[in-house]
Amino acid sequence: MGHWTQMAAAGIVAALGSLTGGAALAQDCAPTAHRVGAGETIFTIAEARYGDPEKWTLIYYANEVALTASVFQVKPGDMLIIPCEATTVTADATPLQTDVENAELKLLTGSNYEPFTDLGWPGQGMLTELVNAAMETTPDPVTYSITWENDWGKHFPALNDKTFDMGFPWYQPDCDSQRDSERCVNYHFSDPLAEVLMLLFVKDGSDFTFERDEDIFGKKICRPDGFLSFDLDTPERQWLTTGKVELVRADDEPACFNKLLDGEVDAVSLNVFLGAQVTKEMGLQGQVVPLDRPVSSLGMHMIISKRHWRGTTFLYRFNAGLAKLKESDRYNEIVSKHLGVFWDRMQADG
Repeated sequence: MGHWTQMAAAGIVAALGSLTGGAALAQDCAPTAHRVGAGETIFTIAEARYGDPEKWTLIYYANEVALTASVFQVKPGDMLIIPCEATTVTADATPLQTDVENAELKLLTGSNYEPFTDLGWPGQGMLTELVNAAMETTPDPVTYSITWENDWGKHFPALNDKTFDMGFPWYQPDCDSQRDSERCVNYHFSDPLAEVLMLLFVKDGSDFTFERDEDIFGKKICRPDGFLSFDLDTPERQWLTTGKVELVRADDEPACFNKLLDGEVDAVSLNVFLGAQVTKEMGLQGQVVPLDRPVSSLGMHMIISKRHWRGTTFLYRFNAGLAKLKESDRYNEIVSKHLGVFWDRMQADG
């Protein structure tokens, strides 16, 4: 497998390495409770607590269930948990190695998807660290490996022929309404590792608001070729099927933003992190801004082929570890750490 970049670790050892040798978190505070006051949003609260409204994602993930259910809105009297801001993170660039061929469970992911999975990121990314921690926490742990293939197009064939057992991170369509989707036909999905918000990025000063679904009707929304679109066409929405929204495709993310600047589309829709990253790389900070209300909240999952003879066993093992991890403080510590790193990097030289 010469083209495969391998980072392999044996079960518990790898997970411990990801939190100790792999990445160290320094915090000098404890999470606090905050009662929302009149006129407050999670943006104003983030600015008051962290000095930066862009760090609202720290608050979102610490209150994910409540904020997802309320469509990202808060009202006076709501109680929020305000996590610590990660201030110091160091990373060991040399992961522990083991024999991939002899690992009982072979996992597949790819790099260049920061802050989720990236070989140059502390702990190799937020989701990689969560996977390691879930595999450590799971009942009856097994030896496992994580292999990196940066050509994401090669992942499905490798999982289908069971060269690898499970892969991450992947979005899950609404399989009740999209039974013919390749992902729904071929794969089982784990419980979500984390939820990711899809936002609308518009030109600063635009009169485009998105406070209710009707506000998006008649708009042209750009997403790059190959990017998901099923969140725009759920059974409840059917924005694309009924022609209420026009989805415009472009070669890549910068091409979408160029269409926005040229007036060819009304908004670019990307996940919050990718949108922030691309606008910074293109020097568009201050020219392009995200709208407050998300288009959707999508889970990122581990997947396994439905034809895998140990699929149920492996999926149960992983879900059990993930559930136990989410019941602990460790889950929020890992997430908060990586979000802090991401937004600090967005501010650097910005």
